[in-house]
Amino acid sequence: MKNMLRPVLVLFAALTVVTGIVYPVVVTAIGQAVFPHQANGSLIEKDGKAVGSELIGQQFDAPGYFWGRLSATSPNPYNAQSSGGSNLGPTNPALADEVKGRLSALHDADPSNTLPVPVDLVTSSASGLDPEISPAAAEYQAARVAKARGLAASQVEALIARNTSGRQLGVLGEARVNVLKLNLALDQLKPLH
Repeated sequence: MKNMLRPVLVLFAALTVVTGIVYPVVVTAIGQAVFPHQANGSLIEKDGKAVGSELIGQQFDAPGYFWGRLSATSPNPYNAQSSGGSNLGPTNPALADEVKGRLSALHDADPSNTLPVPVDLVTSSASGLDPEISPAAAEYQAARVAKARGLAASQVEALIARNTSGRQLGVLGEARVNVLKLNLALDQLKPLH
């Protein structure tokens, strides 16, 4: 038994050093050298100050801003410490209430909008932190945002087009619009008063 204790302790110490120190240091160094923006949280800066991350949604509810997907995190929306979906099934009354509430908010914000409401504007994302919406969801909100900012609808639609990312590698995923980036571009075009 004593003959086995020493090799086990040596192996334990060696693996602790390799997997607990060497590997994390090497991976961090490679990440910083090759992908520094991503390795540091994909932060978006405005006037030299971080205002958010490309990877985590934020709550926007003013009529002059584009609204993102609903967040199911608690206790606050877009709480990165409690990422997770609502796990509400399609027959759950709570999901129906959530959808009705968002439909009502969208209608109240723009009563003249007769476009079909994209599903990503009335449902939560799986993580509760989704930073992106579909181009259709952005187009749905364009008239409201243009009116609130005193811009021509064509200006807002052009801004949506410039901030739309296509499929990754041309085949993966769907086209998408990062809500924070789009709202920052709006603020550059014409700030809210």
